[in-house]
Amino acid sequence: MRFGRIVFVYNNGMQVLLFDIDGTLIRSGGAGKAAMEDALRSEFGLTQLHDKVPYSGRTDPSIGRDLLNIHGLDSCEANIHRLRDAYLRHLPDSLHKYQGIVLPGIRELLDRLHKSENIALGLLTGNIREGARYKLSHYGLWDYFAFGAFADGIHDRDDIARRALVEVTRHIKREIHPSSIWVIGDTPLDVKCARAIGAKAVAVATGWHSVEELEASGADWVLSNLSEPEALYRKWFPAL
Repeated sequence: MRFGRIVFVYNNGMQVLLFDIDGTLIRSGGAGKAAMEDALRSEFGLTQLHDKVPYSGRTDPSIGRDLLNIHGLDSCEANIHRLRDAYLRHLPDSLHKYQGIVLPGIRELLDRLHKSENIALGLLTGNIREGARYKLSHYGLWDYFAFGAFADGIHDRDDIARRALVEVTRHIKREIHPSSIWVIGDTPLDVKCARAIGAKAVAVATGWHSVEELEASGADWVLSNLSEPEALYRKWFPAL
């Protein structure tokens, strides 16, 4: 396995870590997809669903739009909002029904990072905000993150990354060079959105993509998972 060499550029010691959710922090066991499908049934009366829309690395609004289109429904904003609201109604029960997990090393790593005054932990996710809150609260992870950029009203993942820059500045109350921002995700699209804002990218093979696929995406560092938190912390932040 090849690992990229990490070089940090410090802004008064501050580093910003922006985590993806699905496939990076947790695996919901299919709860999100099931809630979206239940929303199609309950809100639009569908009885037969087509399983041809990709979910990995994408935004909730773009997934919703494609689901409406593939089922012959108008993908206007009103219907996207109807689908979103129904999805949020179904998601809590779906999270309880399906057996998901917190991925290896995540809780220990977040505990370690959360203690440092020189690290800002945020989210950069294709989930809409309420969906992200439901998912991470279900697994006891929501309170680790003081801010985030979400997919509400956004179809393109790169635009969420641009929103993240605004949220970072708002949270730390000053601008920070993108070279001190790291996007941690499990798909090539996470790497792509990091590049859209000049940030660094850590790719972890805990989702649907192999180490080889993630290496080919050009991530700065590729890992099989985020276990061994103390060793990771020392490697990522030797000056802290």
